[in-house]
Amino acid sequence: MKISELKVLYEDNHIIVIIKPKDVLSQKDNTNDIDILTIVKEYLKEKYQKPGNVYLGLVHRLDRRVGGVMVLAKTSKGASRLSEAIRNHEFIKKYYAICLGKVESGKFINKLEKVDRVAKESDNGKESELEYELIKTFKLDEVDFSLVSVNLITGRFNQIRSQFALNNHPLINDYKYGYRGINYNDDIGLFCYYLSFPHPITKEMMEFKVEPSSELFQKVVKL
Repeated sequence: MKISELKVLYEDNHIIVIIKPKDVLSQKDNTNDIDILTIVKEYLKEKYQKPGNVYLGLVHRLDRRVGGVMVLAKTSKGASRLSEAIRNHEFIKKYYAICLGKVESGKFINKLEKVDRVAKESDNGKESELEYELIKTFKLDEVDFSLVSVNLITGRFNQIRSQFALNNHPLINDYKYGYRGINYNDDIGLFCYYLSFPHPITKEMMEFKVEPSSELFQKVVKL
């Protein structure tokens, strides 16, 4: 991913809101692959011709394979207050998800624990909750799928992926969590389309909504 490909939805002195593409890390890991934090730092460095390091606070993450809206903090005060908003449940994230089978609107509550880079149900796990609303059911190659809107109430590791799998509706192409069907361009079928939060300084409610552009989602929308 190049700096010129970065999509910026909003920027001021304290925050920057961007669209993270799927298959890009939120933060650098041991693979040394490109990550969105580094890309945005380079963007800011280039735009403002800043020498040396640029401060940028990562207050929430999206899985590597998941694209969508992210907010990053340009000041430590901004980062601290955004993190506080997350703790106070003032930070709202909604996702489109494509899951196997037919579902009705509902809620999942499971206790999840991260074990060997996988979110598993465990008595020692943290309570994890999400709500989902059915948008439509459809067929791909004679197999039933559902498109849902997910309101993530708690933000655990791989939470949406794990909970849909635990409830027998793994996400499309999510082989890590039990999907065993046809591979559709390796698109996990999960996208963060909505983000709202109080601005860390002005307290104004900021709201951002975008539509996924991947071939899989475009195909599903038109079905």
